Amino acid sequence: MFTGIVEELGEIVAVENLGDASRFLVSGPVVTEGAKHGDSIAVNGVCLTVVDLEDGRFSADVMAETLNRSSLGALAVGSRVNLERPMALGGRLGGHLVQGHVDGTGTIVERKPSEHWEIVKISLPADLSRYVVEKGSITVDGISLTVVDAGPDYFTVSLIPTTLALTTLGVKQPGDPVNLEVDVLAKYVERLLGKDARPLTATDEEAIA
Repeated sequence: MFTGIVEELGEIVAVENLGDASRFLVSGPVVTEGAKHGDSIAVNGVCLTVVDLEDGRFSADVMAETLNRSSLGALAVGSRVNLERPMALGGRLGGHLVQGHVDGTGTIVERKPSEHWEIVKISLPADLSRYVVEKGSITVDGISLTVVDAGPDYFTVSLIPTTLALTTLGVKQPGDPVNLEVDVLAKYVERLLGKDARPLTATDEEAIA
């Protein structure tokens, strides 16, 4: 389990094509400190298993399902990636609960810079839109962000200078793909409600309040 608070901006050092999978060699001296074979590290929001470790680098195998479902297949040598180690039990939850299981990909649509922040509009697959709400949480390339505006096929986020400087969202441009993971709590609620799920009415909201 992760929190969506990026610890390090790493770099893809090598990509090995294994036919129905790929092996990435990633530079990340911060996240590899104290790591061992079999540990998990999130790469652009995708939970990967450490295969080998050496000199601040780690290798991880990425199967075809992950390559097809995420934007990892577009990574090449020199690509910058967001890295995060799993949250320690008893640690602070700085972002929100993130599994590292990508639900789909979006695309940077536009960027609107301001003096102290930047608004970024990102396309949203239709089957994920029901899980995204204004002021709710969403993970973009492994970054825990708050939704500013939620549309039928897009959402916007506001990025502070720290996020722009320390993550891939500081350099990605319109047309670039990003990994998306919606709030897992919304999916569990939908599953539990099942076919009897219906929108809340004003009476329901009053009862909850």
